[in-house]
Amino acid sequence: MTDTQTRPPEYLTVRELAELLRIKERKVYDLAASGEVPCSRATGKLLFPEREIRAWIAQASSGGPVAERADQPGVFLGSHDPLLEWALRQSRCGLATYFDGSLDGLTRFRAGEGVAAGLHIHDATTGEWNTPRVAADCAGENAVLVGWATRRRGLVIRAEEDTIAGISDLRGRRVVPRQPESGTETLFRERLAAAGLSSDDITLAEIARSEHDAVLAVAQGDADAAFGLEALARLFGLGFAPVVEERFDLLIDRRAWFEPPVQAFLAFCRTDEFRDRAANTAGYDVSSLGEVRWNA
Repeated sequence: MTDTQTRPPEYLTVRELAELLRIKERKVYDLAASGEVPCSRATGKLLFPEREIRAWIAQASSGGPVAERADQPGVFLGSHDPLLEWALRQSRCGLATYFDGSLDGLTRFRAGEGVAAGLHIHDATTGEWNTPRVAADCAGENAVLVGWATRRRGLVIRAEEDTIAGISDLRGRRVVPRQPESGTETLFRERLAAAGLSSDDITLAEIARSEHDAVLAVAQGDADAAFGLEALARLFGLGFAPVVEERFDLLIDRRAWFEPPVQAFLAFCRTDEFRDRAANTAGYDVSSLGEVRWNA
């Protein structure tokens, strides 16, 4: 089967883009590496979104620089994080939120639907967090990935529960799932398989679309366990069996970084009020906050 037959029709290959621009394929690789042209890496191949390529060509003046993409709305996308949600609200920075999962946030960020996205995407091959996926998907984006926090995730259970100490103990139990677009659900399926279990071995409760909702389902007796955060387990007075220390990072548009809303948020994160809140939130370590993980 040819490359043209297998690739999504809305994407161009290196050869097709070279033909469109009337340049050598080597030059296409140089443009992709420098971030000058919109591109995506999938299964080791470079693909170029045709609609964005056409816009890139139309916006570029002869011999001049490419025009900037229209300003994104002031929305924080991606995964739900209770400390992040609190800081955005408390800072009064004016940014709205649309938290519906790391993968959803990454897709919306690339589509220009927000100025930042919170991510915790585990790469099973390398064991790394966020960077491999962001480097593959956002090579053409004007963005930077910075640290937010390390969070302790595990099984949130009822306080009196004494038969669930790990993933392998979930067989036959009722568990709260998260939406497929969430980093939590991807990681949970990973850990479930590592424990020799599948979704057929557990009973699934109703999908919870936020960290709060997942833990609340256990607190209300709608499930035996949720793969949730220690911070929320303690807040609800529930039991907690630790499983993993995960890295939560922020993908931020580089232009938006210097605008008042993001600057107000970042300034608040340097205050004693924020540091005290983080220190009193169970399972959080914010010592790497602001550390650059990846730069487009």
